[in-house]
Amino acid sequence: MKEKDIGKINGFLGVILFLFFAILTLVCFSQFSRSDSITLFIAAILCALITILILSGFTIVQPTQAKVFTLFGSYLGVIKQEGFWLTIPLTVRKTVSLRVINFNSDKLKVNDLEGNPIEIAAVVVYKVSDSAKAVFGVEDYKTFVHTQSETGLRHIASQYPYDNFNNDYEISLRQHSDEVAEELTKDLQKRLVFAGVEIIEARIMHLAYSSEIAHAMLQRQQAKAVLAARKVIVDGAVSMVKSAIDQLSSEGVVELDEEKKAQMVNNLMVALVSDKGTQPVINNGTIY
Repeated sequence: MKEKDIGKINGFLGVILFLFFAILTLVCFSQFSRSDSITLFIAAILCALITILILSGFTIVQPTQAKVFTLFGSYLGVIKQEGFWLTIPLTVRKTVSLRVINFNSDKLKVNDLEGNPIEIAAVVVYKVSDSAKAVFGVEDYKTFVHTQSETGLRHIASQYPYDNFNNDYEISLRQHSDEVAEELTKDLQKRLVFAGVEIIEARIMHLAYSSEIAHAMLQRQQAKAVLAARKVIVDGAVSMVKSAIDQLSSEGVVELDEEKKAQMVNNLMVALVSDKGTQPVINNGTIY
């Protein structure tokens, strides 16, 4: 079932036709009452029927709206152009909104690629692109969109890890929101093609570890941050120690053998890397 246009004419021309046959009906009935002619009676009945049929063919289409027409169970077509129209009479009309719609999914509890339970929710922005499919392709396209969106979100969440701690994966849910949103949009578009719906955007709006592992994962993130900070500190300390030894040797301030260099390196590294402030010990000679 695909969208197609139905035959129509301007509604104001239809009003003129309606008035013409209405007046003609009155004239025929008036002449019949005077002459009792069967021909005039039949003409009056036919004009009255045509008038009623024309009246049943009027329809108004609002902006960003479509009307789907069926006649005795047969699909006839769609009017998407706004305005006042006269179309095939005795049709059943169903209105479909073409406006952009967005909804927030419920928070879902799913397992990511590594099996960690997480809470995830998304915002989905969509609109109807094929009103015929939206009416005839599924029972209720809004309910269908909601259900398939949650299904697609579960599927995408299970394809990626929450976080990329070990750099084993290229994409993670937390660090690559744009890439994940693009994949979610593609997945939902495939699922909703039967409903005549176009996905404009689908993006994760809530992402968190489940309460039972949230504390453990927070400690893991904190430990990773501490290790990263330690690496920066150690790298800087090594550079400073090397610079200090090279400068002392090049300027001939002191003569350092390998043992003294090792001791100096040890003392400087402890002083630079230690969390707490170090207290220097001054050697002023040997006391016997």
